[in-house]
Amino acid sequence: MKKTILSLSTALALGVGAAPYALADERCLDDACHMTALVDDGDQAAAATGTVAANRYGSWGIDTAGMDPSASPGSDFFAFVSGNWAANTRIPSDQSMYGSFLVLRDLSEARVHRLLEGYALGDPAGGGNAAKLAALYQGFMDEAAVEALGAAPLQPHLDAIRAVASKEDMARLMGRANAGFNGSFFSHYVADDQRNPDVYTLYLGQSGLGLGDRQMYLDAKFAPQRERYVAYVAQMLELAGWDDAAARADAIMEMETKIAEAHWTRAESRDRDKTYNPVAFAGLDAFAPGFPWQAYLAAAGVDYADAGVVRQDTALPKIAKIFADADLDTLKAWQAFHTTDSAAPLLSREFVDAHFDFRSRFLSGQPEQRARWKRAVSYASSAMGEAIGQDYVKPDFPADAKDKMDALVANVKAAMGARLDQLEWMGDETKAEARAKLAGFGLKIGHPDTWRDYSGLRLENGDVFGNAERALAFEWDYRRARIGKPVDKGEWGMTPQTVNAYYNSVKNEIVFPAAILQPPFFDPDADPAVNYGAIGGVIGHEIIHGFDDQGRKSDGAGLLRDWWTAEDAAKFEVQATKLGAQYDAYECPQQPGMHINGRVEMGENIGDLGGLTIALEAYRRSLGGKEAPVIDGFTGEQRFFMGWAQVWRTLWRDDALRQQLVNGTHSPGHIRAFAPLRNIDAWYAAFGVTAADPLWIAPEDRVRIW
Repeated sequence: MKKTILSLSTALALGVGAAPYALADERCLDDACHMTALVDDGDQAAAATGTVAANRYGSWGIDTAGMDPSASPGSDFFAFVSGNWAANTRIPSDQSMYGSFLVLRDLSEARVHRLLEGYALGDPAGGGNAAKLAALYQGFMDEAAVEALGAAPLQPHLDAIRAVASKEDMARLMGRANAGFNGSFFSHYVADDQRNPDVYTLYLGQSGLGLGDRQMYLDAKFAPQRERYVAYVAQMLELAGWDDAAARADAIMEMETKIAEAHWTRAESRDRDKTYNPVAFAGLDAFAPGFPWQAYLAAAGVDYADAGVVRQDTALPKIAKIFADADLDTLKAWQAFHTTDSAAPLLSREFVDAHFDFRSRFLSGQPEQRARWKRAVSYASSAMGEAIGQDYVKPDFPADAKDKMDALVANVKAAMGARLDQLEWMGDETKAEARAKLAGFGLKIGHPDTWRDYSGLRLENGDVFGNAERALAFEWDYRRARIGKPVDKGEWGMTPQTVNAYYNSVKNEIVFPAAILQPPFFDPDADPAVNYGAIGGVIGHEIIHGFDDQGRKSDGAGLLRDWWTAEDAAKFEVQATKLGAQYDAYECPQQPGMHINGRVEMGENIGDLGGLTIALEAYRRSLGGKEAPVIDGFTGEQRFFMGWAQVWRTLWRDDALRQQLVNGTHSPGHIRAFAPLRNIDAWYAAFGVTAADPLWIAPEDRVRIW
């Protein structure tokens, strides 16, 4: 149930599941039910280099010096393309992983830093966005002032928790979770209604876990993490001045374990049919008795609505009973811990260090805390991301980039249409619906046409904690006021400075922020084959999300409905299950015994395979019947596949890789570099891969969906 306004890692998505709004927390992860991004949240934080210019990769788009020519493509394609890079690259000490995405995030962070340094401190009430951003950034950078306050900013929250006299009081605190630092057993957020895509609705879901996924509580292999978590809970309670911290920590762990047992698995929570359960708010007490729902909804400011959607419908009654059965003192200690844990990065060093030591050093293996200026960038970006983005794109988004991307998207989209025509397993009735959906795809590139208005956000110079809380409340007020109102079709789920891309199934659109349109993803001067393998593969990936195992459940208007014939749906499931089994077999050597969860990552893996397939089709069509040139001994199709693999350069710390396997929705990058290629016949032909090679899959066993 981790939440913080310090969320520079808020949307790395080259695969699926990105945080759709500026203030990222677990509620945004719930939003992944209708938005899929290229990479996971945890994949994206990066150490800025201080440079503001993207580096080109070699003379034609591939870093040939980073290749390992001694590696056989059929044995280790990742090493073939990036082996020397991997051998000579070290993960920065303030990071838990590093790679192509992180290099660009470094660059984006440095650009944002440059902007923030240039805003002059003034009156936040009358100085516009620049003065507000200066208040955020410079206030956070004044470490001495933060240290002088110690835990004082937290005290009103702790006093409110101590004053709780009933379960209704506790439910009210939980209802205010989105507007501040409180914790909640349940998530609530506002998003497009999947069965009425033109209006917003409220979604309710499971929450309450400080360790993230239920597996961390229930799998024997994570006993060391559980033991350390209990110690961390006690440490935070002690810092907060809570009585009997050690005993309370044990009670909290016992209660959260019960909540974990009630939670749906990540695979179950991906199923868009099962996670859409309309509910009248007047009936919540009967649906999930034992929790004061009306007090909760009123405190959240959403009680003016009559109904919403429950996601994990069988979990919520069980969690409500856990709440009802818990003693009030345990609930108060639980709330005190989660509030302190969420607020810790904004407090004095003892809180910051304790939070870092557990959340980053222990869980993800990150040796050093990020520099304060980097955390300040994250802090300001979380509160006013689009205000920064508006200035970010002025010098750093080339005028012709959108035109070139428009052309690439059109080519890949046309290739998808051609693939639909060629499909032998899909009948005409389903094909007609698929073509209509493809024709209706929306496209957003670079940045929004209309920027977010922050004039109503009240900030004060020097008030780091208060500014964070007011920013959270401002964001939640903005969201909650939308229930039942028309959807803003022009809204973006990522800022322009985010290195990612996403598909939104309810809007049926693909979105590419400005920051991803740089090498190694997109270089207008690179060989076209490399661009088609890199950004073309990404474009294809996002298009295919409209047709993956969950995206396929919405039609061209974004409506969640079954538009497939039963026969075609059954054929699709056969191939999807086959692909899932392939990924289930991948074991990461850094984490013996831990495998990829093919069902959890199904959408991303279908996106990779289908995206590459249609990008290859688009590349071939772009040649206009001519033979591709050979460059440095590499054919066009070899360069295409190398362009894809280069995007997925990734190094992991062992603990971070474990966290990715447990909590992520994407396969690790070094797997994505080669795994989809094993199902594409052209890759075998391009590199002469045979049955004698370890990566060989017999033609009859290759997965062929899109």
